[in-house]
Amino acid sequence: MQVISKSAQDTVELGRRLGSACKKGTVISLRGSLGAGKTVLAKGIAQALDIQEAIVSPTFTLMQEYDGKYKLYHMDLYRLSGTDEFEMIGGEEMLYGDGVTLIEWSEKIQEMLPDSTIYVDISIMPNQERVITIEGIVI
Repeated sequence: MQVISKSAQDTVELGRRLGSACKKGTVISLRGSLGAGKTVLAKGIAQALDIQEAIVSPTFTLMQEYDGKYKLYHMDLYRLSGTDEFEMIGGEEMLYGDGVTLIEWSEKIQEMLPDSTIYVDISIMPNQERVITIEGIVI
């Protein structure tokens, strides 16, 4: 599935649709360059999970945990060197947990991701619109 997002609000709304289709154990890989809109999409997913807290990029904390309909584990692996470091922080537990796991920069742990992972790729167009491609789920 491919969607053109013309605004942050479009991206949040797509996140809501994606979040509504999530169930316990869902793992979502969010891929795209810095500023592409990964955290904006995460905000929509969080809204669908009835999370009231503000969603912020976990770049410096590596992981944020939120309570809602399901737990939401939001990881940003930008600063990690790879799978060894991911295992050291206990990240693997979140891949097979009882909540929904969002992973920004998941390509750093690609070989560890479950087969059921949903892949979301966000590309920025020259006109600043986003092309968002979702694989692994129909929403």
